[in-house]
Parts: sequence; structure tokens; C-alpha cells
Amino acid sequence: MHYQLLRGGTAAAVASRRVRNILGSVLGRDGWMWRSHEVKLVSTSSGDTVTIGEISYKLKTPQNPERVPLKYLSDSLPQTVAQHLRWIMQKDLLGQDVFLIGPPGPLRRSIAMQYLELTKREVEYVALSRDTTETDLKQRREIRSGTAFYIDQCAVRAATQGRVLVLEGLEKAERNVLPVLNNLLENREMQLEDGRFLMSAERYDKLLQEHTKEELDSWKIVRVSEDFRVIALGIPVPKYKGNPLDPPLRSRFQARDIYYLPFKDQLELLYTAGPNVAAERVSQLLSLATTLCSQESSSLGLPDFPVNNLVAALHVLNTFPMLSSQQLVQRLYPYKSILGKDGHTAVESVLSRFELLDGRRQAAPNNVLSVSTSNEREGHADVTVQTADKEITFQVPAGSKELRPPNSSLTFINTPSHSQLLAEMMQSHMVKDLCLIGAKGCGKSVIAREFAEMLGYTIEPVMLYQDMTARDLLQQRYTLPNGDTAWRSSPVVIAAMEGKLLILDGIHRVNLGTLAVLSRLLHDRELDLYDGTRLLQWDRYQTLKEQLQFSDQQLQERSIFPIHPSFRVLALAEPPVVGASSSSSNRGQQQWLGPELLTMFLYHTVTPLAKAEEMRLIHGLAPNVPKEAAEQLLRLTDSLRRTKDPTAQSLASSLSTRQLLRICRRLSQYPEESIAHAVNKACLSRFLPSLARASLEKSLTSSSIQDTPDPAGQTRDYTCVVQEGVLTIGKVSTPIYSPNQKMKVPDVLFYDNPQHMMVMEDMLKDFLLGEHLLLVGNQGVGKNKIVDRFLHLLNRPREYLQLHRDTTVQTLTLQPSVRDGIITYEDSPLVKAVKHGHILVIDEADKAPTNVTCILKALVESGEMILADGRRIISDPREDNGRSNIVVMHPDFRMLVLANRPGFPFLGNDFFGALGDIFSCHAVDNPKPQAELAMLKQYGPDVPEATLQKLVAAFGELRSMADQGTITYPYSTREVVNIVKHLQKFPNEGLANVVRNIFDFDSYNKDMREVLIEALHKHGIPIGAKPTSVNLAKELPLPEVRMTGYWTLNQGGNARRKLLCPTETRTIDVKGPAFLRVQSYPCNRQESRALSFTEEKAHWQIPMNEVNIICDVVSSDDTLYVAMCNPVSLYSMKERGENIQCMELYDVFPRTISGVWQPFVTVAPLGSPLDGQVVLHEEQSNTVLHLDLVTGAVRRLMLTPDTDQTPSRASNWWSNKEQQGGHKMCRDFSQNNWLLFYKEDGNQLEVLDVLEGRVHSISLPINLKSVFLVAEDRWLLLESNTKKKFLLTKPMHMAAEDSGVCQLHSIAEDPVSAGHGAGSAEVLVPQMLSNEQLPNENLSAALDQRIVSPNRLLADTSCFAQIIVGFPDLMSPNEVYTFKRPVDLSAIKSSESGSHTFFIGALQSGTAKRGNCVSLLSANQVVRAIPPTKVPLRDIYPKGHSSDVTPPMTAAYLEVTDLTSKKLKYIPVPRSMSVSPYTNWSSKVSDCDVLVAALGSGSVVTVDMGGYVRQWETGLDTLQRSLMEWRNMIGSENGRPIQITIQRDSGLDVSAPKHGKIDPGNAPHVGGNQWAGGTGGRDTAGLGGKGGPYRLDAGHKVYQISQAEKDAVPEEVRRAAREMAEKAFKEKLKEIDMSEYDASTYERFSNAVRRQVQSLRIILDSLQAKGKERQWLKNQPMGELDDAKIIDGLTGEKTIYKRRGELDPELGSPQQKPKRLRVLADVSGSMYRFNGVDGRLERSMEAVCMVMEALESYEHKFKYDIVGHSGDGYDIELVSADKMPKNDKQRLKVLKTMHAHSQFCMSGDYTLEATDASIKQLAQEEADEHFVVVLSDANLERYGIRPERFSQVLTSDPQVNAFAIFIGSLGDQAERLQRTLPAGRSFVAMDTKHIPLILQQIFTSTMLSSA
Repeated sequence: MHYQLLRGGTAAAVASRRVRNILGSVLGRDGWMWRSHEVKLVSTSSGDTVTIGEISYKLKTPQNPERVPLKYLSDSLPQTVAQHLRWIMQKDLLGQDVFLIGPPGPLRRSIAMQYLELTKREVEYVALSRDTTETDLKQRREIRSGTAFYIDQCAVRAATQGRVLVLEGLEKAERNVLPVLNNLLENREMQLEDGRFLMSAERYDKLLQEHTKEELDSWKIVRVSEDFRVIALGIPVPKYKGNPLDPPLRSRFQARDIYYLPFKDQLELLYTAGPNVAAERVSQLLSLATTLCSQESSSLGLPDFPVNNLVAALHVLNTFPMLSSQQLVQRLYPYKSILGKDGHTAVESVLSRFELLDGRRQAAPNNVLSVSTSNEREGHADVTVQTADKEITFQVPAGSKELRPPNSSLTFINTPSHSQLLAEMMQSHMVKDLCLIGAKGCGKSVIAREFAEMLGYTIEPVMLYQDMTARDLLQQRYTLPNGDTAWRSSPVVIAAMEGKLLILDGIHRVNLGTLAVLSRLLHDRELDLYDGTRLLQWDRYQTLKEQLQFSDQQLQERSIFPIHPSFRVLALAEPPVVGASSSSSNRGQQQWLGPELLTMFLYHTVTPLAKAEEMRLIHGLAPNVPKEAAEQLLRLTDSLRRTKDPTAQSLASSLSTRQLLRICRRLSQYPEESIAHAVNKACLSRFLPSLARASLEKSLTSSSIQDTPDPAGQTRDYTCVVQEGVLTIGKVSTPIYSPNQKMKVPDVLFYDNPQHMMVMEDMLKDFLLGEHLLLVGNQGVGKNKIVDRFLHLLNRPREYLQLHRDTTVQTLTLQPSVRDGIITYEDSPLVKAVKHGHILVIDEADKAPTNVTCILKALVESGEMILADGRRIISDPREDNGRSNIVVMHPDFRMLVLANRPGFPFLGNDFFGALGDIFSCHAVDNPKPQAELAMLKQYGPDVPEATLQKLVAAFGELRSMADQGTITYPYSTREVVNIVKHLQKFPNEGLANVVRNIFDFDSYNKDMREVLIEALHKHGIPIGAKPTSVNLAKELPLPEVRMTGYWTLNQGGNARRKLLCPTETRTIDVKGPAFLRVQSYPCNRQESRALSFTEEKAHWQIPMNEVNIICDVVSSDDTLYVAMCNPVSLYSMKERGENIQCMELYDVFPRTISGVWQPFVTVAPLGSPLDGQVVLHEEQSNTVLHLDLVTGAVRRLMLTPDTDQTPSRASNWWSNKEQQGGHKMCRDFSQNNWLLFYKEDGNQLEVLDVLEGRVHSISLPINLKSVFLVAEDRWLLLESNTKKKFLLTKPMHMAAEDSGVCQLHSIAEDPVSAGHGAGSAEVLVPQMLSNEQLPNENLSAALDQRIVSPNRLLADTSCFAQIIVGFPDLMSPNEVYTFKRPVDLSAIKSSESGSHTFFIGALQSGTAKRGNCVSLLSANQVVRAIPPTKVPLRDIYPKGHSSDVTPPMTAAYLEVTDLTSKKLKYIPVPRSMSVSPYTNWSSKVSDCDVLVAALGSGSVVTVDMGGYVRQWETGLDTLQRSLMEWRNMIGSENGRPIQITIQRDSGLDVSAPKHGKIDPGNAPHVGGNQWAGGTGGRDTAGLGGKGGPYRLDAGHKVYQISQAEKDAVPEEVRRAAREMAEKAFKEKLKEIDMSEYDASTYERFSNAVRRQVQSLRIILDSLQAKGKERQWLKNQPMGELDDAKIIDGLTGEKTIYKRRGELDPELGSPQQKPKRLRVLADVSGSMYRFNGVDGRLERSMEAVCMVMEALESYEHKFKYDIVGHSGDGYDIELVSADKMPKNDKQRLKVLKTMHAHSQFCMSGDYTLEATDASIKQLAQEEADEHFVVVLSDANLERYGIRPERFSQVLTSDPQVNAFAIFIGSLGDQAERLQRTLPAGRSFVAMDTKHIPLILQQIFTSTMLSSA
């Protein structure tokens, strides 16, 4: 039943309408109005009247009929609407202004328009936005031919011409804009800018009775029409977002609540919309909508359902009755994207309630089959879509271009999910605008383009950015060539008029208040622009034409234009962040999809592709990619995308489809590249927080992607050559560019180094693939240098753009300026580069707000961009069909973007996060040590290399500390280069001084300073040392050298003296190999000469147990081997190596064989070709093992067939009997791979040839005591009883065939004077006998005579050294020269009384097994370690008088006998940190607490019993050299005061130089040109003068205070400061009532974590500062000129400035909640029990202390509590969230509680339950983010808990980030745990010291990343 309202309907129609209304009367919301109203139009002679119910309104004829709304009234008016209209009419008759309030949606506007259409009123419509200013409402100035005129705006026009002003969106306008209208609303008065005054009709008419109209006009008074009304439309603000109404403004309106239509009315509407749809289904849909709009649902946090879109949805259902309702609902209300878990379940329960969960049953449309131009309707296309098995054809709007059949594009690879998506988009396109939601890089833009091409649309892409204003969206001002101002339509308007497809890219970025401007365009297809133009919907325009009989021409003169019927909007957005507060500081992180936006579009989600689809896509677009590489990649991304873990999710986002395609394109070009490299590059793993990096590495290994280090990569030299116009870097080459602007090619000082060449090779690969590059790195690593060098090599001109905080989109593109009143635009470097094909280098990209830099995306992705002056950049030259304002992008244009790494301490904006996936990313790191060294050598060719190495090492350490987060500032190459440049120019300044140029920044931060100094000292940079602090040992004179006797070799024919020894040879039996684990520990080598210069060069600690006993130390070249027994283990380390290798031989030597067995081992390192292998010999069981320290292979060598028996009886070590002789090994020639074994008191020598695997045994006629190998073929033997010496000579090569005969010669020792009887010569047992000879010059120096002869150096207890000249090669008598000791060492009692008097017998009985004596032949020294008791302490420390001088506590002294300078030195070796409890056993190893070995480099190494290794430098020459270097490093500050001299010509010429008079009194003179010996004169001799002949010092004492005294502060000042501090401390204690003992206890914990606390607080502070960063406030009356408002400035407006200010949070946006943290501390009994072993309880207490201290005073940001778990239960409260400890006393109480609880609780373990409970509990609390950190020493296996179960609990709730820190226990259990637990969530602290560090890492990489 149709009823045309305005065409003057028939009476019958009116009647039937009335009947229908009475029947259909519904008691809706306004049920108390029981009468129903109808609307009648009555025409009478006096004019037409409209009656609603009983109220009538008399119509007037409109002046401008084109301004009256059209086609808003529908045929059937729902009853509710009629009631609203009646109410508005009442208010209209009363002359009151109305405010229609209600939920978002077009309903309120349409009711207002219906009323205006009904009453034929002209309308002035204005959509308010946050950019609306008072000029938009009152008057705006425009310049016309050089003069500024005021043009009335909507409010003034409406007032003067009697129109109705419709203000939409009052909640969007900024707070102080609308009060402009207050007076106009109340009194109908307003003062205008141009001097006119609006006055209400009554007063004007009164005045008119007294004055003429002319008078009033001359007073500039204007009458406000009595028909002027205001209708305001708004939404209620506390419920929705926006600014609340200003109370004075609110009081001027009458309000009416316009809620959604009542159920029945809506149902009517929907029935008519979808006649083919089952009625039941319609009512189900509507019930769902109503439920989701109810009060209850909004209290659940669900946004309102867009009820108004149901009509559109039913149109779709009407065509597709088989479509599932659930899918339809998803499009209207994409709850899966906008809601969290709770929201999902709520919505789905409602869906199932109304039986709408039918998504599974009904098939979705599969694909678009065909698209063809429609014959029936113009501007439409017929689309055929296949659904299930039906084909349905329907019509959709289409563009003007050629349609393109689906699946025919080359660049679009169709996949099932995408073709389904396109089909669904076609359905929605039939009725409404669309919005695609999808993560970045998932193909939204590609799908949009494909969609447009299928329908023949021209695309108009608009990249939205955050501070976009309404003007940017609709119209911008510009100046005409004559200086007049005009408005230029934006792309949005052009698209609407030309019928294009408008793509709004990034709708999630724009502020809602700005988007509101478009709501009318989207809902009603109408738009009012700033210059008064109105765009109307096509059919309204046509109706208007017909009714008014106007031509297009006439309408256009009245500036009315139609909107093209094909025009459609397609918005693209990233998914809203579920659960993020809508006020998050960065707009990208928020819930942008609110109720208002829901009404504007139908939503489609672009899901990430399935694995198979992505595979197809990759092979389609990168056909040559190696297949398995692509599969591995996809396996990885798939696993990352599927996990719930937020870290993995963020990694997955950087591996978007777009990135994968980029990686694959590159792999197809360079198939040999490693995938791991590509993935790490794409994720920028180098700069990820440590947790995320761990997570990535774990995912890589689980996807079996190994990073194969390019073996040649280390050695391959990266060179860059330019030959014949071809540049080659590494393996990649390209022709060189020939630019047209040579001067723009950068040229830079660049020293090649391999690492930067690798980066450049990598860049070149991507550059050639056509990528834009992004380089990320810390400061000062050479990003700019690399880029400049890169462009220099390529010969490409560059444009340079540096971004900063205040960069705006305008400054990136164009710079407006005014010339002669005309605005002109300067191209920015960006535009120039695009035009000319230069390379644009964008520096510091992370400093600009991401919302600005995101416009680069449009440029990179689509190659299109619209500039502020209306020009547009396009990439496709074909589109440039002669249009004027087009800039075609040059094909050579590229961008190279540089940015610092994201995160602390740069705190830039996360450029990588926002735009990383459109660039090919490269991480630039500091060069590796070798590369850096090479580079520094080029910067400082004259700087000594040692200095450079120290610098590189120290900075390397500092950088790794920065990576771990111990220090915050990442020290870079730039700093080192600056140091080296300084040293190069001023070589005399010490390194220690120059490094301060860098570290003085940190000099006020105590902790930081300590860390730095420690690191510098460790690498031997003596910062803080004074040149005078040299502590070398005191030198004592050596006794005279005397010749004391002869050794004669008896060779006579006497057969008794010449004995032949038979030998036999056999092969050895090898058992094994068994493979043992070779563990590697970091070697923390510290340089010792940090603060003072001593003989000690460096020291480090061997990681050993305190029960281990060190029993042998030996070196081979620069490798040191240390053997331990109890249990037996072997350590090996390089002199400057990073690591210590350790091999535990616990299983090879069981603990006991019978009784207590004390193994004693000796090590022999083998030489080439068996490097790195050793032979280990155990003396008591005579076990010989061959070990390979590289592979861990152990073999047992059986020397004699019968050695398997155990020793007859292992003597108990407390029995006093002398042990039977042990087996011994001689290893002097182990370098030549042969060893000699013998048994004490035995008569066999076994020679083992390791390479041949043979043993030669030599039988002797004598019993042996000991053997010395003096040369390879000559051995000195000692007989056991008589201690007589024999020399055994053997043929050099013992071949098996002729077992050569060894000869034995006895040696006669004769004293010098035979007169005293031959026998009186004391027979001495040598302790050490060198196996090489002293060099001739050393021999001559020692004996003070020129002499060349074979010789050996020997040492025993009676002498410092003996030289036997001629031995062992000369047969004549060999002379013995001796440096005699005053007292024989063996005669001095070891008076170590007390400690083990009980064992005194045992001590005396066994001589120590190690002689501790070494000879340094090159340095001409003998070094032995002797216990302090045997050192002449009085000579060294002469101050003491009594016999018990207390010298420093030492383990031993190194006695250095220097034969060249004839000096003796005693160097003290410091006490070891820990001492083995087995003192007695260790005393058998050595008579002092250290063992000595010579190191290949000529230095000596001592290892003390605590495993502390020290390296000593004893040689005089080397010491001298080192001291020079050391002094140079400190710098030669010679204490002279610095003089400042200015060379000025003093006019007085220098007369001839003379000596000057000599003053008889010798008084000091200064200046004056006459006295000799003055200071500062001219021509005379003296100090510091000008032109004198020579310096003359007349001996006046120059009183110079030494630098140290100057620096020192007087003692009393220091004392005062100390007392003040103490007093303050006591006061503080008193205040919090804490005893000093408690204070010191607390100090202990607090100091241990002071550094971590400090660095956490620094980060917290800077994040806080970053959060408070000010924003630009626009439209200010003062500040800086806003470029966007230059034209407004020309016209004379005031508010054209912007200034920085605090941005208030948007009203209505929820408060930011604090983050919630819970620390679960383990306080179980085991913690207390094992605390003694590894301090685990104390470390946990420290960690808890750290949390409490770091978060103090950040309570608003973090709410934390600390809960304990133990056998007593899992919720022992230590700190509750509402009572956080405020001072040290309360914190100490918490720590004490922890300690006491673990002491007294039950055993048992509740780790699992505690974690589970905490996660559940926290998830229920309101917070921004939730964290649980579990500390546990849980031995999970012991309690039968499977690690899988634990990891399940850890990740049980995605809202709660849970982390576990296990205190490493039992074996490798902890590591096994970590393998099963999720990466980045679990940590194993093997060393309890790491607990606080790990906690700090967790904090920085998660909680603080977004604080």
C-alpha cells in the first residue's frame, strides 16, 4: 500500500494509513502515549498545513528550495518516528532548540531530516569534528583580489535567512568551540567579526518602530529570522567516547532520547527488506541485535550492535537465502576481532540462544565465477557467485573501466581463502561500503586492488595518518595565481564525484573525531563541504532536478553536485588490539573499532593464509625459490603464528606474507643463502629483547633451520672493486650508475673492514632485487658511513632527510611558503628524489612519530602519494595521460632508511614495528674484534697495537654488557674511533686519560662508574692509576759465582765402568676409546696491572670444586694444562683464550681401590701432529691414559702386560712408613711425542713412543732414584742408594730391527781443590736440570767471561743456580759454577706449627712431589716457588725489628734468580681465596701453596691451591718494556703546571740575545729584559721567556704542589662530610625504628642488587618521561606557525598556531590501569637446606629485595605482590598488593619472613599448584597486563611432575605472562627442563648469582617494553 507523502495523497490513502496505524499500534518505548499519531498534509487557501496528531504547523514557501531535504520520508512511518516528529514540532512551535540524543547510527539524523522535509524548511548542516573551529561556524575570511572579505558560515547564514541549523556530533567538537553559539541559542544574538551584530527578531522589530531600516543598517544590526532553529544531534558521552556537553550549552537545549526503533517497527522494516527470508530467521537476527544493545551487554564491555545495518544485511540474505546467519553477523559485528575471550563466549552464547550458530552447517560462497557488464542497470555489473552447488547472479555497482574476469591477473595468485573472501566482498558490496581487517603484510591492499580491477573501478588510495584533520579529508585551502584563496577538493571528494573506489588505508590510525566527518557520506551519500558545495545522493539529485526543473548547469551554479552512483568506499585496517585500553598512548595499539564505526561499514576479516595456500602463493610469485627452503620457512612461520605466546605472535607479525615473499625472492636469486640468516634479518633478531630472541632461536631449531656458518665466510675476504664500470662487493656485482647530478653523490672517508663489507654485500643483493632498505643499529656503528660509502660505490646521487620529533607529514613532502601573497610549495628532498630518481636517505627515522612516517608505506607499496599542493605521485607512467598535476616516479628512485634499534635507551618510536615489513631490514652491529682492530689501525697507524687491542677488548666487553642489560648505554665504534684519533694526534697522552673523554658522562653515576672501571681494568686499561704506583719486588744482590768442582765422564776402556744396557721393543696394547664430555667454561681473564704496576700480568680462576687438589701444572707453547686429583680432572686453557676446557676423569679413576687411595697424576702435553692431546700418568697405579681434549676420547695405554693388578697394598696415608717408590714419568721431550717411565728403586726404563705405539724397555744394572733428560739422547740417572750419577747415551733412533745398545757412563764429581780429600764433595740431588743450554750471551753474562760452550743449568737446595759448562756433550771434565745459598733450603724447618702438628711425622717423611723450580733460559733466570718460611723476610721488609715481621699474607714467594744482573728477587704470591680441606694431602704435592710452570711466551704461571692462576713477568727486559707501555698508557703528566702562552708581537724587538746581569743577591725576577735567571723575560736567559739564548735556572725552588696534594681534600673537610652522612643515616634509622644491626643486614641484600635496581629505575624513569611526551595542540592563538594554516594566516585569522602541550586523555576513554605483577618465591625447606651450597635462598631474597626496591614509588604503574610457596601450602603471603613495603624496615621484615619460613616449614613442593593458582587469580583482576614470575628450585622429577605439565600451566592463560626461574640443581636436569618449557618463559640459573639478573631481563624485555 503505497502512500506518497509530499505528492498530495488521496483521502483513501490517508484512511487506510490510519487504519493500519491503529491496528499496528505498538506500546513501544513510549507506551504511556497511548494515542497513535498520524501525519497529515492539509492544503487550504491560506497555505499548506502539516498536522501530526493534534499539532499543526503552517508551511512557508522556501526561498531556496534546493536546500530542503529530499526523499527522507519513507512511505510507511513507524509509530515511534511519528511521535518523535510530533515532539519536534511542539518544540518548533515553542521556538526552542532541540537536542536529539541516542546511540550511534544514522537514525537521529534521518528523523531530523524527515521533520525538515515535512515542514519544507531549508537546512544548514554541519558535521562537527575535533578540527572544527569557531570560524567554521561564524565567519571565515577569504581573499578576493587582494582584499580579505568575511564570508558567513552556516550558523550565521541559518540565523539571518531563517534556516534550521543541524549540528551533528557535538561530542566530537573540542571543548571550547561550541560556547560561541551560546548567546545565539539563548537570546538569538551574536557579535560578528566584521562588526555586524545579529539581533533577535522581537527586539529588532521594536527598534524598527522607532528607527528606519537605513539607520539600523548603518549601525550594522542584522535581524535574526524568527524561523531560525537549531537541531543538535549527539550521542550520550559517558557511555560512548567523546567530550561531555558543556553545562551552559546543555541547558540551552531540549533533549529527546531517540533509541533504536521498537522491536515490532524494526521487524516490519526488515520484513519488507527481505521478503524471501523466513520470518523466523529475521526475528532471530533482530533479537540478537536487541540483546547486544541492551544495558547488560554494555556492562560486559560489548560494543553496541549496529542495528541500522540489519536492513542492508537482509538485502544480502534476500539474494542469498542459503547464507549462514553466523557469517552475516560476523560481517555486521566482527566479534572475533574486537572482543577478548570473555566477549567471544558472551556473544556466542547469545548466538546459540537464538539458534544462529549455523556457521558450520551452511557453506560460504566459494568463488566468483564471472563478472560482466549489466544490461539492465547502467553502472552495474552482473556477478555470478558459486555457493555450495548453486550459482547465483546478482547486480553490484561497477566502475567505468573495462571489467576483468576473475583469476586473470598476473600479480594476484588466487587461493581458496582469498577467492571466498572476494565472493563475500561482492555480496556485501551489493549493499554497503566495506572494511577489510587484517594484520600488516597479509595482502589487504592486493585483495582490494584485485577487487577493484574485477569490477572495473579506478582506485583512489588515501593513506590515513594520525594527525589527519577533517580538512585533509575533504577540502584544503590554496591560493589562486592572483592571490585569491580557494578550496581544493581532496581525493575523497573527487572519488565520490567521479565514482571511483575510495580506499581508506589505515582507518585504525585516524582519530574518531575526524572520521565522523565521513559518516554522513557513508550513510546517506551526502556531504557539505567548507566552501558551501553540497554533494547529493544520485537519486536525490535527480529528483531535485525534476521537481525544480533545473538543469545540471543551474544546480552547479548553486554548487550542488551529484555523487556518482558507483562510488564505494573500501577501508583497510589492522585488527584492533583486543583488551587494549582505548587510551593507549600510541594510537596503533588501541581498540579503534567502536560502536560508531560499526555502523559505517560491513566488515570482512583477512585471515592469514594457510600453509598450503602460502606455499602456492610463494611458488607463484617467486618461481625459482628452492623448494625445501620455502617449506622450512613456512613451517617456522606456521608454528609461530599458531602459538598463544605474545612474544611469538610479535615475531610472527614480522614474518608476514609480504616478508616471506621478499625472503623467497631473494632466495630464488641467491639459493645458497641460509634461511636462518634471512629470518634473523627479517625479525631484526639482533635487537630483540633477550626473551624474544631466545624464543626465536628455539623456534628456528625446532623447525630444523640451522644457521650454517659459512666456513669460508671468516676467511673469505670481502673486497669491493670497481673495474670498467662494474662494481663488485664480495660475490655480487652490478654496473655503476651514471648520474646527471655528480655533486649529489656522497664521498666519505671509509676504511674497509670485512663486517661492513658483508653488510654492504647484503644490501647490494636487496638493492638489486629492487627493495627499499632499512638499516637498524645502535648509535655510532657506522650506519651513515655504510650508506654513504654504498652510494659512493654505486655512484648514485642522494637526497638527505633527517627526521625529528616535530616532523609532520607536510614537512616530509612539501614546504609551503608565501611569496607576494601567493602560497608556493617547495619540494622536499623526498619529492625531488622521486622526480629525479635519486636515492632518498632518511636518517633518524625512529625519531619522528610513526603516524608521520607511515605515509612512506603508500609510497613504497603502491607507488602513489598525494601531496599537499594537490599533485600526486604515481608509479605507472601509463596512467599519466596528460593530466597536469602528476609527478611520475622515476624508476631509479629508492629509499634507504636509517633508524636506531627499538627500545631502551633510545626510546625512539618503533619505526621497525610500524613499517618494518615494507623494507628489507639490515641490522648493523659494531664490527667484530678483528674487523674493528683492522679499522682502528687505519685511523691510528702510529698507536701501538697493544693499546688498540686493549681498547677493542674492553669495548667488546662493555657492548656485551649492554646487550645483557647490565649497563644501559651501548658503547659503539664511534667512541673508540674518537679515542684512537686523539691518541694518534697526541701520542703522549695516556690511554687512561683519553678514555675518560667517553666515560666522564658516567662519572656521576656511582654504580655505572664501578662497572666501567671494572671492565676497563679487566682489560688492562689503568684508568685511575698514578704513574708513581709501581710496586715491583725489591732486588737483593746474588752471592758471587764460584767454580766449585768438575764432573768427569769415565770413558776409559775399563769395562767395569762402561756398562751396556740391553733394550727390547714391543707394541703397546690400547684399550678404548671411551668418550667423556669436554665442558667449556668462560675464562674471566683479568689484567692485573690496573691500578699499580707489578710483576703479575694477569689472573683468572679455574672453575673447580673446593675439594679438588691441584697436583700438576704444565704448559705447551701458550696452552696451560692443570691436573687435579680428588676427583681426577684435567683443565686446559690458552694464555689469552676465552674459554677453559675441562674433562672430568671421575669415572676412569674410581674414588677408592682399597682403603683410602690418593691418586697423583702428571700430565704430558704432546706435540705436532698430536696437538691438543695429552698423556696422563697416575703414579701409584701406574695408569697411563691418552686424552684428546678436542673430541673427549680417552684411551688407556698398557705399557707392561701385567700392570692390571692393583698395587699390592695402598699404604694408608697416616701410617708413618715411607711409601714404596711410585712410578714416575719424564716428560721433557713430550713435544717430540716420546715419554720415559720408571719406577723408583726399579731398574727398568720404559720409553713410550706415542706416534708409533711402541715401548722400548731398557734394563739397567743399577737401581734408580731419579732420571733427568738432559738431551734427547743423553739422560742423567741417579742411583738410589749412593746417589751416584750416571749418564746414559742411546742411539738417536731406536729402530726395531737393530735394537741399539745403550751405554751407561758413570760420572765422577770432584771438588776444586783435591787437597781436602776427594770424598768430601757433598753429593746433591738436583731439583731441576735444564734440557737445553743457555744462549751464549747469557752464559757469558752469568760467568762474567766470554765463553761459548755447551752447558746445562741446574738447581738444587743448596744453591740458587749451578751452571755445568761442557755437559753433556764434551768428554773433558766439565766445570761446575755455583751461586751458593747462605743456608741450604732443606735445612730450614717448615715451622708451620699449630695447624697440623698431629701430622708432623707424616709431613716430614714425604718430600713434596713437585720441585716448583723452572729455568727461563732466554731470560737467564731460575724461578722457584718457596714457602714464606724459607724467605729472608728481613731483607725484603727491613722495617720490622722483631723476628715476626708480618709481611703480606702470601701463599708463597717466587724466588727469581737473575744471572745477568746478579740480582735476587722475591715476589709475593697472594693467598688463595679458598683452601682445600685436605691440607695434608696437598702438602705432599708441594711444600708451598702454589705450583709453578713456565709458559711458552717466557713468562711464569703459578696456580694456587684455590685454582687461582696468575701469570708473572720476570724477565728484566720484558718488565722494562711493559713498564714503559704502562706509563705511556697512563700518560706523562709530569706535574709541570700548564702555561697558557699567547704569541703576541710585543712591539719591542728582540735585541741581540744576552746572558743578562747577574744579581748578586739572586732575588727572583720576573720579566724586565735585564736579569739572568728570571722567569718570563725577553732576551735574557731564564725560564719561559721570549727570545733568550738558553734556559737558565738560578736554583730558585719552584714551589709546585704535587698533583696528588692538589687533588686531595683536607682531612677535616672529609671528616665533616663523613660525620654528616653518619648522622643522617642514624636519623633515618630512628625514624623507621630500625636497629643498626638490622640496617646492616638489609644493606647486605640491598647492595647485592644495587646495580640491577638502578638500571631498572633508570628505564622506568625514561619510560615515564616518554609517556609524558607532549603533543602538538593545534588551533592555538600563539605558538609556532602551523604550516597547514598558512592561508588562514594570510586571510588574517588568529588561531593559526600550534604549540606543544600535555594532551589530556580522551574523555570517556577508560583509565589506564597499573600493570599487575606477582612474584612467587620458593620458600620451601630445600631452599634453606641447600643455601649453604649455592646460596639459593639468599639469592632469592635478593631478587625479592630487587623487586621491592625497583618498584618503590611506581605504585601507580605497577601493583605487585609477593607470595611464597613451600610444603606448607602455595599461598603464603609475603607482600600484599595493597600494602607494599615503604621503607627498609618493612622490606627487611619480608626478607626475614622468607628466611624463617623456609627454615621451619614442611618439606614438599607446590610449585605447580602455586603457579596455577596465581595465574587464575591474577587473570580475574583488572589490569593493563598481568605477570607472574615463579622462583623455584623444584626438582620436578623427584615429585613426579612432568615438565610438559608445567609448561602447560605456564601458558594456560594468554592474558597472564608467566615466567619461571629454576635454580639449577642436580646435573643437567635444569637444562632438560628448559628444553621442554616454552622459550623465553623459563630460565635456569645455574649460578644463583644470575637470579636477580634474569629477573631484570624479564622486566626489561616484557613489562617495560610498553610501559
